[in-house]
Amino acid sequence: MNDKIYTQPMLKENALDGKVIVVTGGGTGLGKSMTKYFSDLGAKVVIASRKFDVLKNTAAEIEQHSGNRVLPVKCDVTSFDDIRNLLTQTLNEFSRVDVLVNNAAGNFISPTERLSHRAFDIIVNIVLRGTYYATLSFGKHWIKNRHTASVLNIVTTYAWTGSGYVVPSAVAKAGVLALTRSLAVEWAKYGIRLNAIAPGPFPTKGAWDRLFPEELRTKFAVEKKIPLRRTGEHQELANLAAYLVSDYSAFINGEVVTIDGGEWLKGAGEFNFLDEIHPEMWDEIEKIIRSKK
Repeated sequence: MNDKIYTQPMLKENALDGKVIVVTGGGTGLGKSMTKYFSDLGAKVVIASRKFDVLKNTAAEIEQHSGNRVLPVKCDVTSFDDIRNLLTQTLNEFSRVDVLVNNAAGNFISPTERLSHRAFDIIVNIVLRGTYYATLSFGKHWIKNRHTASVLNIVTTYAWTGSGYVVPSAVAKAGVLALTRSLAVEWAKYGIRLNAIAPGPFPTKGAWDRLFPEELRTKFAVEKKIPLRRTGEHQELANLAAYLVSDYSAFINGEVVTIDGGEWLKGAGEFNFLDEIHPEMWDEIEKIIRSKK
């Protein structure tokens, strides 16, 4: 068995042929990786963010590789007018839209008492407001036109546990998680599915460097927190995303799939820290326990 098989594409050729997919935050990082794979599988993709020059370069790069149209649209997801324009441009170009991937996000690490209300607003507006603006706008269009569709939201493993030092993000992602599960039930009757992915560490040049400067990465090795002892490969997440937006997952609705190598479970288990004990120490512990009987 090839132990690097997880770095390879998963779905069969043209698995997304004919689908029109909108990806917010699609110009860089995980958004770019998902967009590339969607396009490789035959989808026409619209990528949106505030940085139009980055979008144009990404679109040209992916189009050249896949041969399928990638439309860049400048869009601030915190503006409902921009979201409506995103939908309009998508329909003008492709006459339809089948999938919305809410990937646009923002985050930073900081003690909460150091943050201003403005810092909270920035993150919550991008992550939560941006997601419900896009979902509401696209959802109303689908319902009005009786068009079956799906939404894929990107959350985090701390969306349901919370986390210190990233409180605005935790608050916003928890809201996205609630939105996903709520609308999955409410909109299923219209043929609209909603699912989410909760990624663990998937290093990206921009976001990773902002969240984990080199000094922090050296001091706190992320891999040590993960039972599989590695971070994620972008293709692994792209494989999962492509499956969840494809027709192969037609009976999956309201689900949140964690892809983190077991990281959050390790942190949640009360005695999981004992993983650090070496065999010789276990021998000593066993002797002590037996002596107490």
